[in-house]
Formats: sequence, structure tokens, C-alpha cells
Amino acid sequence: MKDARTFVLLKIPSTGLYYTPTINPGQIWNKYLSTAGGKGNRDAASSKLLQEKLSHYLDIVEVNIAHQISLRSEAFFHAMTSQHELQDYLRKTSQAVKLLREKIAQIDKVMCEGSLQVLRLSLTRNNCIKAYNKLKLMATVHQTQPTVQLLLSTSEFVGALDLIATTQEVLQQELQGIHSFRHLGSQLCELEKLIDKMMIAEFSTYARNDLNRPLEDDCQILEEERLVSLVFGLLKQRKLNFYEIYGDEMIITAKNVIKQCVVNTVSQIEEIDTEVVVKIADQMRMMNFPQWFDLLKNIFSKFTIFLKRIKATLNTIRSVVFLVLDKNQKTRDLEDTLQKNSKDSTVDTEVAYLTHEGMFISDAFSEGDLPPVAADTTSQRNTSPNSEPCSSDSVSEPECTTDSSSSKEQTSSSVTPGAVEMMISDDMKLTDLELVRLANNIQELLYNASDICHDRSVKFLMARAKDGFLEKLNSNEFVTLSRLMEGFILDTEQICGRKSMSLRGALQSQANRFVNRFHEERKTKLSLLLDNERWKQAEVPAEFQDLVDSVSDGRISLPEKKPAATEERKPAEFLVVEGQKYATVGTVLLLIRIILEYCQCVDNIPSITTDMLTRLSDLLKYFNSRSCQLVLGAGALQVVGLKTITTKNLALSSRCLQLIVHYIPIIRAHFEARLQPKQYSMLRHFDHITKDYHDHVAEISAKLVAIMDSLFDKLLSKYEVKAPVPSACFRNICKQMAKMHEAIYDLLPEEQTQMLFLRINASYKLHLKRQLAHLNVVNDGGPLNGLVTSDVAFYTGNLQALKGLNNLDLNMAEIWEQKR
Repeated sequence: MKDARTFVLLKIPSTGLYYTPTINPGQIWNKYLSTAGGKGNRDAASSKLLQEKLSHYLDIVEVNIAHQISLRSEAFFHAMTSQHELQDYLRKTSQAVKLLREKIAQIDKVMCEGSLQVLRLSLTRNNCIKAYNKLKLMATVHQTQPTVQLLLSTSEFVGALDLIATTQEVLQQELQGIHSFRHLGSQLCELEKLIDKMMIAEFSTYARNDLNRPLEDDCQILEEERLVSLVFGLLKQRKLNFYEIYGDEMIITAKNVIKQCVVNTVSQIEEIDTEVVVKIADQMRMMNFPQWFDLLKNIFSKFTIFLKRIKATLNTIRSVVFLVLDKNQKTRDLEDTLQKNSKDSTVDTEVAYLTHEGMFISDAFSEGDLPPVAADTTSQRNTSPNSEPCSSDSVSEPECTTDSSSSKEQTSSSVTPGAVEMMISDDMKLTDLELVRLANNIQELLYNASDICHDRSVKFLMARAKDGFLEKLNSNEFVTLSRLMEGFILDTEQICGRKSMSLRGALQSQANRFVNRFHEERKTKLSLLLDNERWKQAEVPAEFQDLVDSVSDGRISLPEKKPAATEERKPAEFLVVEGQKYATVGTVLLLIRIILEYCQCVDNIPSITTDMLTRLSDLLKYFNSRSCQLVLGAGALQVVGLKTITTKNLALSSRCLQLIVHYIPIIRAHFEARLQPKQYSMLRHFDHITKDYHDHVAEISAKLVAIMDSLFDKLLSKYEVKAPVPSACFRNICKQMAKMHEAIYDLLPEEQTQMLFLRINASYKLHLKRQLAHLNVVNDGGPLNGLVTSDVAFYTGNLQALKGLNNLDLNMAEIWEQKR
């Protein structure tokens, strides 16, 4: 049956026009009719047939529905019954839910709403504080440029640079993306470049003002705090060549110092007409030595103060550099210590969050995401719960910007040599190598300052020396000038700690010229004295005896001129040297004074010691050779017009040479004490001179013996052994011997006289022995022997009767031929 129904239902055609809730059945019917009419509009019969079919289909459906309802009637009625029960359950459930909601609302109102409101208000407050701090930070940053301008107006370059650096960092970290500040970063960069130029210009102005101050005896540093601030700013900006500006100003100022000194001096000299003589160099050349010397002394004095000021300023700059260097070292040590400690104690950040007192854990975690300023604010608020909210603001004033957690940390204050406390910021990123190199360059600048002063002084000297002015100075003037220059050189070496060679070289050059002129003048003077010397014993003025006495005391120096005494001392006949009497000529007295002038000149100008030694050796050699030519060579006969060279002339010449030889060891010791060990080889000149003088003295002695030898040869060749006794020959010989003794005894020491007469006696015995052999007179006791013995006894008696020869061993037995 079921299958039959299914079959019948399957016969109902599917038209696609089923009822849906959104389609009206009338519409389905109209649409069906229109569809049927669209197939050719068949006649009414076909329409009626269609209606019948549809009625049939409807019946079939109704029958099937009724059948289905009959099959499920029990379940249908059961469902209807259950629906009433379900509605009762739903009503009870609704009442229970309503009651539960009322209870929950009461619980929420009583227990939760207040706490949650507190939590919401706390988070809202934190957000407001963040926004407030951000706004205040923006307000502070907004005031950066006016504050920088204010700092620059008071030359606070370091503060302005720190403010710019801090603001730049705040812009990059905390205010990044703020539209109103999009151009502030580039503006601050341009402002920083402007500050660089301002600092360089300010340092140039400072250097100019510092170096151009009146050069009085005042070496205080000009505006030390300003200098330290400038140097810190320049180091902060890595302008490490700023010292070159100071060096350029030094050169300009050194020129102006000399120019101003010359102008001031010329203005006080009435003899110089500045309208006629326009050039400063020409005006300077018109000064005499005292005026020019005072000018040079003034210049050296100004330069000394000038260098002291430069040293003080550069030392201050170097101290700033060393402060930064020391700060770098301390920072590294601190970082090493912190790194070592961090390895020993590691802290768990999550646990650290739980240690925030008075905060919810959620707040603590969210606090980790806050920017540094807000975090700092919260920590301050938590540590000071009673403080006002604004008191916890990290940025409330312009200067507070540098103290915010985002700014660079500041070191403790350091005191500069000028007692100026400065803060050295950590962003001064200079390596130790750069700082050490800069310190060395600054020290080198001090050396350059000394060189500049010396160079300008050399040019000043050379300008005055163009007309040969310095070469025309006498020895006293040049020694005074040399002492002044040596003093200035030593002062600059003491100030700057290094030798400058330019002025020393110029002094050496002028000293060499002075030595040449000094030597030539004295050699010419000695030559004129020798050419006019008559080789007669001269009286010794008291001043020369005093001169010799001063040398005997162990010091070689010319005694100062004493005021004229009421009673002048009479000249002495002899020069007494260490108890010995020396007969001398005037030339030798002056030569001794000249020698002492050489020695004193070496004391006054140590740099010319070697040149003076060579020149003095030349002078002594010249005196020896020239005196030999004049006396031994008989040159004085033509030069002076002497009739003959007497034994007295020879003896006097010998004694003069001996006097000079006496002083050679003293002169040698004087020069040896002033020579370097490597220069000791030059002392051999004195050894050669001593040998030459001794040889000359020996030649004079030989000449005296030769004179008597020729006399003996002449007289004894005519000797005849006959009466009367003593013979005329022996009387003549004794007479000549007495004249010889009379000529030399007062000139030569007794020992030399005895030695000389022993040599003369030996010559006499040789000639007598030869004559006796020629006459065949032998020592046989005969008459002829007796006559000869009488003559010899007369000779011996006369010779030993002479003063100082009484103990002379004549050994006259040697005149006889020895018997074989």
C-alpha cells in the first residue's frame, strides 16, 4: 500500500512551482496559468482538463496527508501535551534566572564594583600622568631653542651643547613621531654647527685679548673660567685643532711686541725725527749702543712675560685635556667593576617586578613597557606617596632636561687649576690617543712660542747688524750684550723646558765675528807694540802688579778699576810673581793683560771657548816667533833702529818668555775647566807652545854662550904665555865676563846665571886648552906652567868674585892635557 502511494505521488509532475513562505499561492496559480497559456493558448477544453488534473492531484495529496496524520496521531497529541509542561518548566527557569541575576547584581554592586573602579581609576591615572609628563616634556623641548639662545648670550657653550644633545636624544627616544617636532632635529643640528663657529670665533677673540694685554709683570690667566668653558666645548665638538688659532695669534703678537717697543723707545729719543725717518728699522739703526741695548733689554723683558703668560694659558688648557683623560680612565675602571659585579650577581627581571611596593602586578608588568621618564615618575611617586603628582615630574624646568633618565649621566665636578668646577659629560667621546696627542701638541705649541720669540729677536738683531754695528762693539759692550742674550736664552729654556737654537745660533755667529775682530785687534796691537819695543827693562806699574797678584790667588780676571788713591804707588822695578822677580818689557806687561782679557772673555761668553783657545794659541805663537825675529834674528835693528842686540836684550827677552811660560799652565787649567771632555784634545796647543817657548829660551842661552865663545876664540887665539901676570888677554876676558854678569844678573835668576856661566866657563876652558896645546904648554911645573897657573888663578878669582858665582865649581884642571 505504501508503495502504491509512493507510486501515485510519483505521478504528480514536478513543475518547480512549489509553495514557499515568501510566495503567495495565488501567484503560483497565475504563473502556472501564464505558463500554460504560453504554449500556444489552447482552447478552454484544455484548461478544464488541466483543472481536473490539478484537482485530482490535490485529492491525492490530501488523502496522503490524512493518512500520515492517522499514523502519527498519538505522537501528535503527546507533543501537544508535553508543550504545556515545557512551558511550565520555562516559566520556572525564567523566574530562577531572574532571581539569580538580582543576586549577582547585588553582589557586583556590593563587592566588585568599587574594586574594579579603583583599578580602572589607577590605570586611568597612570595614563594621565604619562600624557601629562609627555606634554610637559614637549613643553620643555619646545623651550630648547630660546634656552640655547639665552645660554649662548652668556657664552655658556657647554651648557648649550649639553642641552642640544639631550634634546636630540629625547626627540629620538621619547618624542619620536611627534608631528610638531618634525623639523626640530634639523634645526638643532644647524644650531650646533652655529655654536661650533661661535666657539672658534670666541676662542680666537680670547687668544687675541689674552696675548695683546699690556705686558706688565702680571702672568695671571685672563678669564680662566671662560677659557675652561671654551676648551670643554671645543673638546666636546672634537675641534682638536683649536690650538692652531692660538699659535697664529702668538706669531702676530710677537711681531707687534717688537714694533711697539721700538716705537715707544724712538718716541723718547729727541735726536730721531720720525717725520724724516719713517721706517722703524731705520729709526732703530740711528740709536747708539746704550739706547739700543736698553731697547733690546726691554724687548727681552716683554718676551719673558709674554712666554710666562702663554705657559700659564697653555697649562690651563692641558689641565682640561688631562681632566677629560682622567675621566675616561675612571669611566673604564667603573665599567670594568660593574661588569665584574654583574657576573657575580644576576637578578631575575620577573622577580624584580614583584618587588614594586604599593603596585598591582599588572601595573608592574605594564610599567616595564613605559618610557624611561614615566618609569622614573612612577618610581618617584611610589617612594613619595604623599607628594604632589607634579612633584614627581622628571621634566619640569629647562635645566631638568639634562637630569632626566633619558639624558647622559653627569660626572662629579672637577676643579681646574683656576678653581673652576666643570661637569664633564659622558658624550665627550675622545680616545686616549687623541687626548694624549692633543696634550703633546699643546706642549709643542709652548716650544713654538719660545722659537717664535727667539726668531723675532734674531731678526731684530740682524736688522741692527746690517751696517756692521755689532761688529764694531768693544769687548765690554759685546760681553754685556752676550750676557743679556744668554740670560734671556736661559730664562726661556727655564720657562718652556726646551732649548731654542735660533737665537743661540745668532749669538754664536756674532760671537765668532766678535772673536775674529777681538783677536785681530789684539794681534795688531801686539804687533805694533813689538815693532816699537826697544827691549829695555820697563818699570812695572802698580796696576800690573795687582793684576798679577789677582792671578796668583787662583782666579783669572781683570780687577775692577779702583778710584784714584790719595797717594799713588810708585812703579816697581820688577814684576813679582809668586815670590820670583821678573824683569820685563812693556810689551809683555800688556801681553799679560791681553791674555787675561782672552780668559775673561771666555768666562763672559762660554760659547766661544774653543775659538778663543785657538786665537790665544795663535797670539802666543805670534809673540814667540815675532820676538825671535826681532831679538835673535836682530830684526829690531831695522824695525826700531837699535844699534846692536846686546846681551841685556837677549837676557831680557829670555826672561819675558819665561814669564809667559809661567802662565801657560794656569791658562791651560782655566780653559780645561770650561771645555767639554771631548774637546780636551785642543789643549795640546798649549803643550806645543810651551815646547816652542822653552826652545826659544834655550836658543837665547845658546846665543849668549856663543857671544862669549866668539870672544874667547878671538882673545885666546892671541894669548901668549909670558910676563907680566895677569896677562892682558886674561884681564880683558875677566872684564868681558864682568860685563856679561852685570848685564844679566839683575835680569835672570841666580840659578840660571850660574848655569849660564858654567856653560861659558866650559867654552872658555875649551878654547884655553886648545891654545895651550897649540903653545905646547903642559902641566909640568915649569915656568910657563907657572905663568898659566897665575893667569888662571886670576880668572878664577875674578869670576868667583862676581855676585852669585862664589860657589861656582869651575874645575880649571880640565885645561891641561891628560898624560897618557
